[in-house]
Amino acid sequence: MKSLPGTTLVDCSRLPVMFFFRLAVGSDGIRVMMESALTARDRVGVQDFVLLENHTSEVAFIENLRKRFKENLIYTYIGSVLVSMNPYKELEIYTKQHMERYRGVNFYEVSPHIYAVADNAYRSMRTERRDQCILISGESGAGKTEASKKVLQYYAVTCPASEHVQTVKDRLLQSNPVLEAFGNAKTLRNDNSSRFGKYMDIQFDFKGAPVGGHIINYLLEKSRVVHQSHGERNFHIFYQLIEGGEDDLLRRLGLEKNAQQYQYLVKGNCPKVSSINDRNDWKIMRKALSIIGFTDDEVEELLNIIASVLHLGNVQYGGEDSGSAYITTETQIKYLARLLGVDGTVLKEALTHKKIIAKGEELMSPLNQEQAASARDALSKAIYGRTFTWLVNKINDSLAFKDDSFNSKNASVIGLLDIYGFEVFQNNSFEQFCINYCNEKLQQLFIELTLKSEQEEYEAEGITWEPVQYFNNKIICDLVEEKFKGIISILDEECLRPGDASDITFLEKLEDTVGGHAHFLTHKLADGKTRKVMGREEFRLIHYAGEVNYNVNGQLLNGGQRLKIKKPKESASLNKSGHLCPQIFSQTATQFKNSLAKLMEILMSKEPSYVRCIKPNDAKQAGRFDEVLIRHQVKYLGLMENLRVRRAGFAYRRRYETFLQRYKSLCPDTWPNWDGRLVDGVSTLVKYLGYKPEEYKLGRTKIFIRFPKTLFATEDALEVRKHSLATKLQSSWKGYSQKTKYRKMRQSAVKIQAWWRGILARREAKRRREAANTIRRFVKGFIYRHQPRCPENEYFLDYVRYSFLMKLHRSLPKTVLDKSWPTPPPALIEASEQLRKLCMQNMVWKYCKNINSEWKHQLEQKMVASEIFKDKKDNYPQSVPKLFVGTRLSGEDINPKLQQAVGNEKMKYAVPVTKYDRKGYKARNRQLMLMADSAIIVEEAKLKQRIDYSSLKGISVSSLSDGMFVLHVACEDNKQKGDVVLQSEHVIETLTKVAICADKMNSININQGSIKFNVAQGKEGIIDFTSGSELLIAKAKNGHLSVTAPRLNSR
Repeated sequence: MKSLPGTTLVDCSRLPVMFFFRLAVGSDGIRVMMESALTARDRVGVQDFVLLENHTSEVAFIENLRKRFKENLIYTYIGSVLVSMNPYKELEIYTKQHMERYRGVNFYEVSPHIYAVADNAYRSMRTERRDQCILISGESGAGKTEASKKVLQYYAVTCPASEHVQTVKDRLLQSNPVLEAFGNAKTLRNDNSSRFGKYMDIQFDFKGAPVGGHIINYLLEKSRVVHQSHGERNFHIFYQLIEGGEDDLLRRLGLEKNAQQYQYLVKGNCPKVSSINDRNDWKIMRKALSIIGFTDDEVEELLNIIASVLHLGNVQYGGEDSGSAYITTETQIKYLARLLGVDGTVLKEALTHKKIIAKGEELMSPLNQEQAASARDALSKAIYGRTFTWLVNKINDSLAFKDDSFNSKNASVIGLLDIYGFEVFQNNSFEQFCINYCNEKLQQLFIELTLKSEQEEYEAEGITWEPVQYFNNKIICDLVEEKFKGIISILDEECLRPGDASDITFLEKLEDTVGGHAHFLTHKLADGKTRKVMGREEFRLIHYAGEVNYNVNGQLLNGGQRLKIKKPKESASLNKSGHLCPQIFSQTATQFKNSLAKLMEILMSKEPSYVRCIKPNDAKQAGRFDEVLIRHQVKYLGLMENLRVRRAGFAYRRRYETFLQRYKSLCPDTWPNWDGRLVDGVSTLVKYLGYKPEEYKLGRTKIFIRFPKTLFATEDALEVRKHSLATKLQSSWKGYSQKTKYRKMRQSAVKIQAWWRGILARREAKRRREAANTIRRFVKGFIYRHQPRCPENEYFLDYVRYSFLMKLHRSLPKTVLDKSWPTPPPALIEASEQLRKLCMQNMVWKYCKNINSEWKHQLEQKMVASEIFKDKKDNYPQSVPKLFVGTRLSGEDINPKLQQAVGNEKMKYAVPVTKYDRKGYKARNRQLMLMADSAIIVEEAKLKQRIDYSSLKGISVSSLSDGMFVLHVACEDNKQKGDVVLQSEHVIETLTKVAICADKMNSININQGSIKFNVAQGKEGIIDFTSGSELLIAKAKNGHLSVTAPRLNSR
């Protein structure tokens, strides 16, 4: 018995006995237990990967994901780990009703959801008085930021509230748009990609109400400030300021309302994105700043710094004969001096000179243009990084609970970690190194805590713990972070040593120090086969999730060294101002390692919950399941390893009371009630069901089932049992209810019958009197029917009119082509004609109203084709029933290099054609593409010819069924070589599209016999057309192109 679409299945063991049968309810209905959905596992998969029979098969894992994704079931468990698929569309599963459905419910009593994880963490914090944390990871675009938003929204709605608590909730929620504005950007993978890692602590009082919060940010992608890849953008705040800022504000900041004017905003060539409304986001961000508690002066100062970064990007340099750089844009320096509150002269010197300290003496050395530009960019990144840190600290001050009576010892915390997942790109840099190092540490933490929780549960239940074999990635973590011998320590040493340190010396140092490590490899240390896929500036780490090649060229070493080099200049340029005076820089990698170590300490002190986010495709399309991409993410998220650890022992475990309550109907001894000890009842039940000793274990409070097939068999048996129980209960209830109903009805019928017979008799007498009067009036009216209207015939005449109108109502024409109409009486002839016109107008109006825009466009094209080809072209009748398509070539059929060459030109139509050379008439496969102003002929990635519509004199085509046509091009155009001879399998469609795009409807000539065309200036070619049994195209002896085509229709 399968559930209806859009329904849920109720755990019947929780209902009274008389209702022990399956109920189907809508999305607002009753809660679902995990076991209740197992009967539909063939269609929707299993809700917990632990219940997969073949749990070691990656194919089975991904197939289960596919089944659930197809049914819009985006959440699945691996034990207590939630796997989330980004649906790329809105789903009605985040309403307040859904929040209430998951509130205070046992984790496995509801279907998988982000709310279940949030509620489970909250309840564990309240009942166990232990801090919790939720770790959210995944690739860019997998939905990590949205998942963290849903958790915050859940707590904002479901937690207790007061006036102060509501303020904290508002500030927690409003911190998101602020951090997204300053820390998120549009990338190739995601239009709102978080370019920093975030850990947020939410503090709760003893009542469970949120009273404060604290945010820690990790690894902001500062390089995005000065450089973006093609198709990507800088941080949102720059575009929001320019698009949404008021005119007075922009005037004070010295900015123009045009992103193209700023060097830091044009490198990605993507100033505007259709899915992003910068103007609206600016309003949301400004409102959020005021809710969080920013003063007007603080907002003004913040925007001054953001504007100064844009002005820094526009600082340009010139070169003197000596090679020294000097600033050519004095206006930018004036703006920078005012916005940053520094001396303009000192700032200019800092941007063009470096300070060298030798033997206690300070020397100012000029920079060349390249060094100066690098210094400018480093300063921009430093300013933005410091500003972001200041912003986070300010938000933390706003979220901090300042009540002196509040005892922090009684406070509980739920942490929320939103951080990058494992990243593997074509070119992996310093940032990917830090991100993957972080994921190694998180994976190490996950395995340790998972095994620890499993072991604690086994020990609590008295079940023998069986050691689990797993890959311990501590060896990789030590390779990266070990003191004096780890990669980060080597990086620091190379940055600080005297002499010329470079990327290559760093790589050589790695080879000397860790070259013998089993998880480290370079081009020099690799065998011949591996060297073919590794560059000389790369080294390879074998992570828990796979092999990754990292490029040290301008990446790793710069991560540590550039900050050290820039420190003197920044100190010189900004010491005068109290706004942005920098602290001493430490090496980025070491700083990140230390931050990560502190994060691990924080996470180890809390009870973790995990959310693994997966994106189904790179195109952000709803419903599309890219198996290759998903397999890649399953691997790099370590999901199969997670599942293997979770399944190392028992796949299923439940408390005795829950298990017995659900399955007690399967055993006569436990049905309908069991009065003894719970463990004895469960033991009796499993023995009756035939469980083998190796299939289960009985703990102190729980039953442990080793194999999913054992649970599936039990659930299937319950499904069969429900039918017999429901039938028996229904029959007993129906018998009782029907007998009671019959007695009441019999007593009532005796009283009602006498009263009702009297009413019927009086009604019959009245009806007969009225009928006699009606017949009398009708007969009299028929007698006087030819006389003018009078009291004697008015009833008859009205009846005749009424009869006509009713007959007309029943037999109105159904379509505009139906010309039938009933014959009216003489008195209604004129009215009948008016009604007929109104009816026809109404049908025509309805028909026109129901035509959609696509069908209208199709009809317009068909009308153009009819005007051109009807009764003129032999194969036109065969094209009439075939719909014209938007294009005959998909995006995959068009070479990417050609798309790049065409640029932003919009392609209106494309079709494969055969081109015949003007000399020799050799057939060549081409593609014809219609753009806005021209038609282009393409050979694979090469644009062979562009024909402007203005130079297109006309088009010639034969009257036969062939697909030949000639594009006549003006000879005055020196770019054109002559007329173009083409053949298309869809000639009617193709020429109609050309006629519409080029506005040449009246320039298509349909010829009989032959077509003349220009081979070159002053030289003509001829195509001869004849009828035949089959299509033949060849060069004739007379030098003409001979086309023989079958005649399909006779005209």
